[in-house]
Amino acid sequence: MTQHILDTDASTNPSIGGEPDSRDVMERLASGFILLDKPAGPTSHQLASWARDMFGLERLGHGGTLDPFATGVLPLMAGKAMKLTKKILTHKKTYICVFRFATAPDEVRLAEVMKQLTGRVYNVPPEVSAVKVQVRTRKIYTFENIEIKGNDMIARVYCEAGTYIRTIARDMGLLLDMKVQLKELRRETTGVFKLEDCITMQELADAIWLWKECDQPKALLRVIHPIEKLLLDLPSATVKDSAAAALAHGAPLLRPGIVNIKSDVKAGKQVMIETLKGEAVGIVTLTLSTNEIATLSEGEVARPSMVLLDEGLYPRRWKSPE
Repeated sequence: MTQHILDTDASTNPSIGGEPDSRDVMERLASGFILLDKPAGPTSHQLASWARDMFGLERLGHGGTLDPFATGVLPLMAGKAMKLTKKILTHKKTYICVFRFATAPDEVRLAEVMKQLTGRVYNVPPEVSAVKVQVRTRKIYTFENIEIKGNDMIARVYCEAGTYIRTIARDMGLLLDMKVQLKELRRETTGVFKLEDCITMQELADAIWLWKECDQPKALLRVIHPIEKLLLDLPSATVKDSAAAALAHGAPLLRPGIVNIKSDVKAGKQVMIETLKGEAVGIVTLTLSTNEIATLSEGEVARPSMVLLDEGLYPRRWKSPE
């Protein structure tokens, strides 16, 4: 996707704010996230609570519930990053699953059943699920048989957010006329985040100890990611310092404040707004397409949906009405 360059002379005040990767530990905890490799046993809520206590924070939550027996990618959201929890929950997911059949399945029939369970399907949570049971549909994008060993199948499921893999096991059993159990479940990806990006709870505890007891923040700085990385899937626009200050106070985005913006984004879509230093200002909803915006020289072009920048960071350049 190309950009519309709207101001080639814009500059930013180097004494205000800073690049996201230059933030210290406390700044990242005020607006950042950690990718945890959840172990089997504890709940997602327990892990978030333990991390919150280790840091001594008031606000830290998780982005995407995994049942206690499940493992894998679990984002922990700190400070302002918690505003983006609902966004994280909509990410598509990939799971590695171990299904156990009552008897070794016929592989031809199994392939037919797996095809039936691909696409838009009913996905009612089982009673043992960590969430409220309700009837709904979810989309299974791919359902891949990786390997069959005896009565066990290792499979990969790429699916819409909110899909219950236990339900897939139950439905396979109904279609195959035998009992099928989900024996293991590992979340491999959520959105753009992968297992190789994650750390264990022990590694997190060690990094916190080094920071608190030895004044060595390097390990923590590697694992607390700036909030901007949660917004990489959105089209973006860069704005001047003055526009960043106005948006931080809830004002609409005006055309003169834009430095560059992604092309071919339709009106009504959301765009991530960043400063010239790469700091996330917030998310706006376009009132015009970005191609239309590029033809204007003035006027309101978007309204803020979510503000992430501190109000007082960039100075106001307008007068309040008396």
